[in-house]
Amino acid sequence: MSTVFVISITTFTADGALDEAALRAHLRRMADGGVGVYVAGSGSGEGYSLSAAERDRVFEITADELSGRTPARAMGVEPRSAAEMLALAAAAKAAGLDAVQVYSLDLGHGHLPSPGEVERYLRTVLDGADVPLVVSTHQSAGYRIDPVLLAALVADYPHLVGVNCTHADLAYLTAVIDAASGRDVHVGGPAQALTALALGATGYLTSEANLSPALCRQVVDAFDDGDLRRAADSYARVVRLSNLLYARGGIRATKAVLNALGLPGGSPRLPQLPVPPADASALVAQIRALGALDAA
Repeated sequence: MSTVFVISITTFTADGALDEAALRAHLRRMADGGVGVYVAGSGSGEGYSLSAAERDRVFEITADELSGRTPARAMGVEPRSAAEMLALAAAAKAAGLDAVQVYSLDLGHGHLPSPGEVERYLRTVLDGADVPLVVSTHQSAGYRIDPVLLAALVADYPHLVGVNCTHADLAYLTAVIDAASGRDVHVGGPAQALTALALGATGYLTSEANLSPALCRQVVDAFDDGDLRRAADSYARVVRLSNLLYARGGIRATKAVLNALGLPGGSPRLPQLPVPPADASALVAQIRALGALDAA
């Protein structure tokens, strides 16, 4: 069965505090919409603005709300070292989350790790974490994880349960799917969703599901049912929804639309600034015209 994971927002009050009640309500809405959930991510989750204590509290709330309802995973942010990644994995396990994404190593200041350093980092994390892990290969890191290495890791580590691949190169995506040897593969963002499914991937990751989880889930359900016309229609609306949101500030726009609709969204945390109310109202009208809001 194909699956969709939302990269969940983190809800903050206007003064920047973690809004636990709003987060709980948002997570319940995600489960009701039929999507799995990653929390505390770098982008949609504003993970870089979270302290370690806040991140761990987000993990605890997520496990409390979603356990037994929908897959709940930690995403976190790009680490500077294996030790940093292992600390995040330990916190996610302690909270009771189902799995942890392993972001690519980010040495900072534009420096890229050598292939040997990438392998040492990944093997150190895989050796040290006793929780299901999903390796991420993401274009924002400035390099790609070699599919040959991915295949070796899949062979060596049973608790490596999947790969998240966010690169525009379809030849690379195909090689990653083949290297995964039946483990889950999700692509980052909706743009490659149908292509990835056709190539044998499991599904896709999406920030758009923060707003319309059922619509995002409909893409994979229709594909699995063999209803390609419905799958294509859902896919087209999700991609256009994505374009609208990112043209107005990405997750800042998503939060503004959620708030305008009376749903838990909260404020972005500084240094990000909220979308002006007039812009949010105009965006709601465009999204309604697109037919990209869940029926509820």
